[in-house]
Amino acid sequence: MITTTPTQHRRNGGDLVVESLAALGAGTVFGLPGQHALGVFDALRRSALRYVGLRVENNAGFAADAYARTTHGVAPLLVSTGPGALMTLAALQEAAAGSAAVLAIGSQVPLAGMGGGRHGYLHELTDQSASFRGVVKSVHTARTASQIPSAVAAAWESALSTPHGPVWLEIPQDVLLAEADVPPVTELAARPKELLPRPELIAAAATRLTEAGRPVILAGGGVVRAGAEAELLALAEELRAPVATTFGGKGAFPWEHPLSLRSWMEDRYTTAFLEDADTLLVVGSGLGELSSNYHTFRPRGRVVQIEADLGKLESNHAALGIHADARAALAALVKEVGEREARESGPTEDGEAPTSRKSGAATPGAGHTPSPEAAVSDLLARVRDRIAGQHLDLEQRVLASVRDALPDGAVSCWDMTILAYWAWSAFDPRRTNALHSAQGAGGLGYGFPAALGAAVADPARPVLAVSGDGGAMYSIAELATARQYDLPVTWLIVDDGGYGILREYMTDAFGAATATELTRPDFVALAESFGVPAVRTSPEQLRTDLAAALAAPGPSVVVLPAQLRMFAPTHLGS
Repeated sequence: MITTTPTQHRRNGGDLVVESLAALGAGTVFGLPGQHALGVFDALRRSALRYVGLRVENNAGFAADAYARTTHGVAPLLVSTGPGALMTLAALQEAAAGSAAVLAIGSQVPLAGMGGGRHGYLHELTDQSASFRGVVKSVHTARTASQIPSAVAAAWESALSTPHGPVWLEIPQDVLLAEADVPPVTELAARPKELLPRPELIAAAATRLTEAGRPVILAGGGVVRAGAEAELLALAEELRAPVATTFGGKGAFPWEHPLSLRSWMEDRYTTAFLEDADTLLVVGSGLGELSSNYHTFRPRGRVVQIEADLGKLESNHAALGIHADARAALAALVKEVGEREARESGPTEDGEAPTSRKSGAATPGAGHTPSPEAAVSDLLARVRDRIAGQHLDLEQRVLASVRDALPDGAVSCWDMTILAYWAWSAFDPRRTNALHSAQGAGGLGYGFPAALGAAVADPARPVLAVSGDGGAMYSIAELATARQYDLPVTWLIVDDGGYGILREYMTDAFGAATATELTRPDFVALAESFGVPAVRTSPEQLRTDLAAALAAPGPSVVVLPAQLRMFAPTHLGS
């Protein structure tokens, strides 16, 4: 244990960290202090940065993740060495999968202990940064005070360069505590790299799309992260192309639009519709497991893929690959397609104006081909009929009650739980960037701490968190955080007595479930012990109780005892 005598403060490495963050535009930081990181936490006291402290480092990472997604900016995360640092890894994996710009800054053992010398310092690891290299975009180290501002700026730039993602920066304890013979940081530049499409690729993509008889668009999370919703809508309407959104891309396209296929990605009818496109434009998705109906998707036409993450470009299907930011590429496509349509719709030699794609007239010999809008309507009707035949009225009623209770402008954050899996396919977020979930990495415990981060980003709007009882136990401690900062988060806990989806998977596969049943606390009494109002509800009363909780100031908990089921998968045996 280290004991110190308070002395008059002299600027140190910790001050340089917070000054650098402030100079780059940070207003809020998340974290949890530890012995080696005290220099930077003490410096927060002398800064204008808002600090939001959580009770577990992993939860602090989830809160930073949702803050970054909500703001489209960088979320600093401050933690200590060894156990504190390693506790962030699951959250940083989710941030990487969801392209959330989390700037994780961790302390290190004193400089003399770095390099694997095994000096026996508290929290010492042979190579702490090695634990992060396979998870984050980039790893940075500052070994002197003068290196700190440049290291923070480089990490910030990396996090915010397309595609966004988490980064790791570590600074030794003695560097954070040592007096800094460096002037205060007043100005610091970070220039995130733009990722613009190559013109010849845009021209080739425009040719394929304008010549297609059945163009279809699949919009992923990259559209939401890039803020490219307007460009997507313009292109879809120009081409009259139906649009499906992946689970990460929910909200990228208006749910009720006549061209909206919605998000039924785990549905064979939707998979077949995408397969039948003669040109499929995939924007901001790698066509991974959840976006391809568990890799059963087999395109029969040509694929054009716009993807900012180079590793995902053509990683699952051959395509005309365009390595670019979704917004820049879609804007270029809208311009190119619009100019071509304008040229082609000019007067013909006999003075007649040709029929354009927008007119809705059928092409010669295609009199029985349904319009794109009719094809979309037919697909959604078949999906509804499939679900209706499975006797899942309770599940649909619960999800509808949540949608009705949630104000249109509110954000929702979903844990890995059966109701969330329904939401991925069937929930209308009613605005873009309003639904966040842990479907990237798939770890438990995301919903409630993520909702806290979203509430910090925009405290004027209520935020909904949805968890199962198993996932809720990962973040119960953060009820104290919600109360401490008086955050407007309502936490819906669906209590089914265990890990519900695992129970269902195991029963289907093996005839019985093992290790899925859980002893739970009285969630209502537990929430109230934190000073958080709570109510136990029923499916019939859920809409009323949830709406009342969301309308009340501060945090609240609504507990719904219910055992929900998933709709039948369509990929098995394919």
